[in-house]
Amino acid sequence: MEDAMRLHIDHLSQTYGTQRALDNLSLSIAENTRCLALIGPSGGGKSTLLRHLGALEIPATGTITVNGTPLPRDEPALRVLRRRNGFLFQSYNLFPHLTALENITLPLVQVHGHTPDAARALAEEQLVRFGLHTDAAKRPVQLSGGQQQRVALIRAIVAKPELLFLDEPTAALDPEMTVEVLELIRELIRAGQEVILCTHEMGFARAVADSVAFIAEGKVLECAPPSTLFASPQHETVRRFLSRVLEFR
Repeated sequence: MEDAMRLHIDHLSQTYGTQRALDNLSLSIAENTRCLALIGPSGGGKSTLLRHLGALEIPATGTITVNGTPLPRDEPALRVLRRRNGFLFQSYNLFPHLTALENITLPLVQVHGHTPDAARALAEEQLVRFGLHTDAAKRPVQLSGGQQQRVALIRAIVAKPELLFLDEPTAALDPEMTVEVLELIRELIRAGQEVILCTHEMGFARAVADSVAFIAEGKVLECAPPSTLFASPQHETVRRFLSRVLEFR
């Protein structure tokens, strides 16, 4: 697999008050990884790790190297790095007073420096691709949860990010909408997009990820290809977790 991501994390720690969110976490992924899935119990540190990987937060201690480049600590360099990435958050974070089209074009103009006409052309192309061209003039409140998530996903990918970060991309969606969004993400990965995501969808992680890291209590307890981790987990905590969440699937 060409152009797969390279990721090395060394002794990463982060605390919020008295809570230790990341606890001396270290991780290196296989060289053929294009999609890394972070799984594990709620509150275990998955979303915190994702924010650090995306340069949205600076760790208290430790280092992160992505594709051979150490993540910087100064804000100007971090802003440059963030512009190269795409982010999709659990709560969508769409601007409620803007239309679907405007939600997509605003960062293209304000952050990435496109002209309004170029931004509109890029946005309209993706709205057609994602089946939302007839909803371009609607505000978020007029869209279903699945449609809002698709708009947020377009906003995350329209500038062709080097890395796409997804934090529970199907949270609060009903089963049909969940499948709809997951199919779009799988299409992006197959088209070559490098992705790091947090997910509770074990079947999806097993189907699309090249590497799966199990995060609990701020540490990586196990990292392996999905065929290995789901079939024969080595850590007792991982075995217990998977036996519970997969019991009725």
